[in-house]
Amino acid sequence: MNTFKKLYKEFFGLKEQSEPKTALPNDPTKLAAYNKELEKTAELMSKMTESDIDEAKLVNNITDYRGGVEFVMRDPANAIRVTNEIQQWAAKKGITLVKKQIAKTGKVVYLYFRLGEDPGTESQKLQGYLAQMPELKHFRFKVRGEQQPTPQPEQPQLPARPIRKI
Repeated sequence: MNTFKKLYKEFFGLKEQSEPKTALPNDPTKLAAYNKELEKTAELMSKMTESDIDEAKLVNNITDYRGGVEFVMRDPANAIRVTNEIQQWAAKKGITLVKKQIAKTGKVVYLYFRLGEDPGTESQKLQGYLAQMPELKHFRFKVRGEQQPTPQPEQPQLPARPIRKI
């Protein structure tokens, strides 16, 4: 089990908490503030539906990755913070961020990474990391500015004409 834990930590760049969980504050003013924050959290949780709690949908194929990732935020106020977290994580993993765009509303964020030697591994890492982020509603691999190929209508095949002998 220890090897799997180590592989997981290396792959996602996660660290175990070294300090024990903190106890409740003893000071009555700090305790009141803590309780107020706890009530706010409970109120937010009661308003959330099952679809809000789901992880980001894994609708991407590994082969779709060409450097671009577009994701939709649950809360637009967190867009800059989440984008910086992703950028730091990608830098640790050796994935270079080339372009970053946040929509004016803050709801949609677009990141473009430089493709490395193995895009398949990069896409797996990105998909695994982005899927576990609760701040993201969903994401997809997409390169902006690239024309999607339009399907050509099939040409009807004419029946073969018999060859006439003269």
